[in-house]
Amino acid sequence: MSEEPLLYVYVVGFDGNALDRVTSLTAGVDGGALRPVSSHRGLTALVSAVPRERFGEEGLAAQLEDLGRLEAVARAHHTVVDTAFAETTVLPMRLATVYRDEARVAAVLEERHAAFDALLRMLDGHVELGVKVYAVPQAAPAPAEPPEGEAGSPGRAYLQRRRAARRSTQDSYRAAAATAEAAARLASAIASARSVHRPQQGEWSGGRGENVANEAYLVPRSEAERFRAEVGALAGDTPGVALEVTGPWAPYSFATEAATGGAAV
Repeated sequence: MSEEPLLYVYVVGFDGNALDRVTSLTAGVDGGALRPVSSHRGLTALVSAVPRERFGEEGLAAQLEDLGRLEAVARAHHTVVDTAFAETTVLPMRLATVYRDEARVAAVLEERHAAFDALLRMLDGHVELGVKVYAVPQAAPAPAEPPEGEAGSPGRAYLQRRRAARRSTQDSYRAAAATAEAAARLASAIASARSVHRPQQGEWSGGRGENVANEAYLVPRSEAERFRAEVGALAGDTPGVALEVTGPWAPYSFATEAATGGAAV
């Protein structure tokens, strides 16, 4: 087996000069120096060399099972993507997309020129914004206590409180669902594209409540502040509902057609 390193690909873009600048602004996985690889038809990939023994098929599988190592690779990957996104329009590649050498990277740019070109033109002048809606029953007003003397026995009063609490929780979920539908309508009217993700659970929800909607929108830069203001205001003072607008992000949710993450090919 050759000991030549593999090439880790972070982004693909049109602007070779802008991606050249990125090489002096940050580094790749494990501090590897970034460099551009260009095709004959105007596309450039930003790459860094990585050890074949760690990013070949077996080594890569081992790294993806090591959460600490996976986090380090992901942080380096996203730092490069975010730095490049700040300079120009880019297609973020999937985590751990590697090829055997520059010739193969250039060949992929040629083979997939039409798809890359179409996606870059779609993403040009846009940012990705996220919209998350949460049901937060614990933030809803406490059910009213029955007037003194009407509750009856302690057991009956307990059951009344349980029913009232259950109604309050159900109301919170209904209100969150209605808010999510309203947000999708308004956001879709402003955005150029929409991507629906699985609601986040557990620690990924950030403890804000039960995530009932987790969506991403491709928004023209000129409309980003309007999107944030109008969509962000939808939850307003609705009891038991929270809405979060996140971003702007590099357009990960809209570059999946271009991504080919995995071991070297």
